[in-house]
Parts: sequence; structure tokens; C-alpha cells
Amino acid sequence: MLKLDQTDKELLTLLQNDSKQTNKELSNKLNLSVTAVYERVKKLEKEGVVKRYVALLNRKQIEKNFMAHCHVRLTQHSKEFVVKFEREIIKLEEVLECYHVSGDYDYILKVLVKDMEAYRDFMVTKLTAIPNIGNTHSIFVIDEVKHTTSINI
Repeated sequence: MLKLDQTDKELLTLLQNDSKQTNKELSNKLNLSVTAVYERVKKLEKEGVVKRYVALLNRKQIEKNFMAHCHVRLTQHSKEFVVKFEREIIKLEEVLECYHVSGDYDYILKVLVKDMEAYRDFMVTKLTAIPNIGNTHSIFVIDEVKHTTSINI
């Protein structure tokens, strides 16, 4: 595991807030040369600390503003069933996140679609078509109170 110094941490914080900043802008904020910033960024990318750069979209602007968290329980917990379920979930574009969890359910899915009708269609034609699902429980998001992609370093 890569040992991060204070400058690496500051650089990562700046990149998380706006990854489109130029190396020149970052160098001014960190009091480093442009070359030093470039080398640090490349090192963080190479070591896998920075996995990728993305654009965060406004869900309302693209008509994908209906979010649900769907809890899924499998009928059995054999390796075969778990692997098969996970392979199928990865293929579903409506599923933004999937977590294998402990507790009453086996998985929690974060699902994003246009509206309730689209969610029903997703449940009926896609999710429940996956074999070995024992039951599901859906929770609909009323309002987003906090959403961040930044990790405090």
C-alpha cells in the first residue's frame, strides 16, 4: 500500500473536488512545480489510488430522478447462486451500486430509473427474472439530504 504524505492528501482532495483542474492550477494551490504535480498524479494513478475520472450528472436533467434501494434475499447462499446473481446484477444498467451485506437481506442495490413505472418494469422484467431470488424489499428515496463522492483523507 502506498504511503501518502500530506501533499498527496491535499492533491487528492483537490482532485476529488474538481478533477478538471490543470497541473498548473494544482501546482499554484500546492506550491509545487507543474512537473512535481504531474509526477505525483501519475504515481497516484499508477498505484491505483486514483481509479478513474468521471463526470457527475444532474439526474433531473437526464430524466433519471427516481431512486430506490432494493434489498434482495437469495433462496440459497451457495457459491454457485451468489456468483450467478452477481454476474447478472452487473449487467443491469439501472443498478448503480450493489453491496453484499450481512443482516436480514443478502444484497442492497441502488437503482436509478425515470419513474415508478420504469421501476416496476425493472423489477418485473429484469430483477425478479434472475434465478434464486427469495424476496425483495424496496425503499424509495423521497429527497437526497447528502450525496458526496469525496472521501475525507
